[in-house]
Amino acid sequence: MHAKDILIDAYSRIQEEVHATVDGLGPDGLNARPSADANSVSWLIWHLTRVQDDHIADASGFDQVWLTQGWEKRFGLDLPRRDTGYGHSSAKVAKVRVGSGDLLTGYYDAVHEQTLGYLRGLTAKDFERIVDERWDPPVTLAVRLVSVLSDDLQHVGQAAYLRGLLRSAAS
Repeated sequence: MHAKDILIDAYSRIQEEVHATVDGLGPDGLNARPSADANSVSWLIWHLTRVQDDHIADASGFDQVWLTQGWEKRFGLDLPRRDTGYGHSSAKVAKVRVGSGDLLTGYYDAVHEQTLGYLRGLTAKDFERIVDERWDPPVTLAVRLVSVLSDDLQHVGQAAYLRGLLRSAAS
């Protein structure tokens, strides 16, 4: 099995978890924050998708799906165009609200499709390419792909946990 096949499987698991977490939640559940400084399911799924979109686009040389496919306009957030949610204050987290889970999963699916298309075209040598020289040591494509994967898994796990809390509180 090639490394890209492992990554394709791993990123596909994120997609499954995004759908499972959002499925059946209405706007109240998606946008609920268990405390004033906590993240919502909406923010967590939006953020993990924005990070994947931003980082994969940067590493691949593609344009972000957020900008090219009109997702920025569909979400209509009062945030800068290229905002990924990194370092958001509580006030900025509160700006990420959605009316349905379909918006979140639609955007994630579009990013996922671009990610898988990119991964399928990689060769073993591609993983060694330096994609970010701002770090010491410089970041290779392999490290960046695993970093995005790790970040996404953490955030989708947080969103799933929050979903469980909300469901428990409602029953």
